[in-house]
Amino acid sequence: MAYIDSSVIIGQAGDVEKESGSYENIKYMKCEPKNSFFPDLSKTARTDVIFFCSLNNPTGHAASRQQLEQVVRFAQENGSIIVYDSAYAVYISDESPRSIYEIPGAEKVAIEVSSFSKIAGFTGVRLGWTVVPKELLYSNGFPVINDFNRIVCTCFNGASRIAQAGGLASLSKEAVISLIDYYKENAEILLETFKSMGLRVYGGVNAPYLWVHFPSSNSWNVFVPGSGFGPAGKEFIRVTAFGQRENILEASRRLRSFL
Repeated sequence: MAYIDSSVIIGQAGDVEKESGSYENIKYMKCEPKNSFFPDLSKTARTDVIFFCSLNNPTGHAASRQQLEQVVRFAQENGSIIVYDSAYAVYISDESPRSIYEIPGAEKVAIEVSSFSKIAGFTGVRLGWTVVPKELLYSNGFPVINDFNRIVCTCFNGASRIAQAGGLASLSKEAVISLIDYYKENAEILLETFKSMGLRVYGGVNAPYLWVHFPSSNSWNVFVPGSGFGPAGKEFIRVTAFGQRENILEASRRLRSFL
């Protein structure tokens, strides 16, 4: 959603279509259970930029190698640039790629962005990184990195030394593994809770997020509706494992009490 907000602010999203509530220049790639949370690219319109997040927020789905190969091939054939969000890649524990650059040829069509927000709980500290390969060129042969450097140097003075020091400290193997395991255990508790309630739930294995289906539920008094993440989120809510263990256990207890 942050990408859409930025596009709206700079006037690139076009007008709002009244019936759907969507912006005319933004093409949504529907990701839902029936397509295994991966869009049908054969029916996807060509766009200048493709925003793709894996491990995905909010669904908790990690794209397979074959799926990412499709995305890279689509970008190559259509002259598109992929902006690949890998902020949650550290939670992937199976063979799913953790970086778009694991796919051959991706360095010519993709930018990768990531963040310490989900690695080390840096949500308010604002520390991350962007990879812009020198091989990534516009159709006229001009390097994308040149424009990127100009924008960054003009608009940003760099991360504070305090944030950088914290980021470096958090990258120790012991610190990362300890924190990731803690949140994944939280996710496992929530996953078992929703399953015991007979609900269809996705994510929570390779992800700190769970995507829970509540059939015929369109109005939410307590939760943020899944439709806030896009049209395919109707009847879903996103549940996060980012929290203190005692709060996760209390939430689990209260949820089970509704059975």
